[in-house]
Amino acid sequence: MEVLLAEEYGFCFGVERAVEMVENALREGGGKVRTLGPLIHNKQEMERLEREGVSTMDAPEEADRETVAVIRAHGVAPQVKRELETRAAKVIDATCPFVTRVQRLTERAAKQGRDVVVVGNPDHPEMIGVRGHAPERTYIVRDASEVEKLPPLHAPIVLSQTTLKLKTFLEAAEAVRAKADAEPEVVNTICSATRDRQEAARALASQVDAFYVIGSTHSSNSMKLLSVCKEQCERSFLIETADDINPQDLKGVKRVGVTAGASTPNWLIEQVITRLHEIGRAHDAAQDA
Repeated sequence: MEVLLAEEYGFCFGVERAVEMVENALREGGGKVRTLGPLIHNKQEMERLEREGVSTMDAPEEADRETVAVIRAHGVAPQVKRELETRAAKVIDATCPFVTRVQRLTERAAKQGRDVVVVGNPDHPEMIGVRGHAPERTYIVRDASEVEKLPPLHAPIVLSQTTLKLKTFLEAAEAVRAKADAEPEVVNTICSATRDRQEAARALASQVDAFYVIGSTHSSNSMKLLSVCKEQCERSFLIETADDINPQDLKGVKRVGVTAGASTPNWLIEQVITRLHEIGRAHDAAQDA
């Protein structure tokens, strides 16, 4: 069985940067390193960081003068950052630069008296943080169907959650035109890593018999990768670790594709590839017996 890895996969720039910032804080010392919410959406990587001394807090009130507080890659609302700064010994802002761009565009448009429509999951931490930059003028919609429920929009800007599928964003942006009193400003803020991973996964999924996306069900970009792969390869699976692979799913498979979400570390990817090779050798041996 041939195991093929997508051309783009795993840690994106923003996640890698956030992990490096936390590891640097551990080396420098100066307090208890605590992230506000999980740093990234990967349970196994968070467990690794916990073993190194990183803990998680659920609210800014948990910080004290011994805390080195880390804002995770998804970002937070301005008032949350201000509260952390008043409570913690130090605040490290590990917000992904792509997310920061969405926040700044939202803030700028609202100051101009314009409405902001962001296409994404309103319950996702990234979107909660973005809304916090202009709560009185920002609308979060999942897709084009939700745009229809919005009130009339004044000179809107249309933005995207950084991990969204491009098709969903473009359809929603088109729907905003019918609600706007002027031509909307449409800015594609899907991060390049998300786009590149989706395109690479789509290309590979059309060439294999089965496909594995390594990531968490809590990870928006991993779920979008799975959706993209299923469009090309019906036998596509989302797994967190090598232990989640069912050898029965690979019976008769000649080629299997692999990709990983932007929060998936290399060490987990290597474990999955090793396990797939083991299953492939076992299947080949059974056929030869």
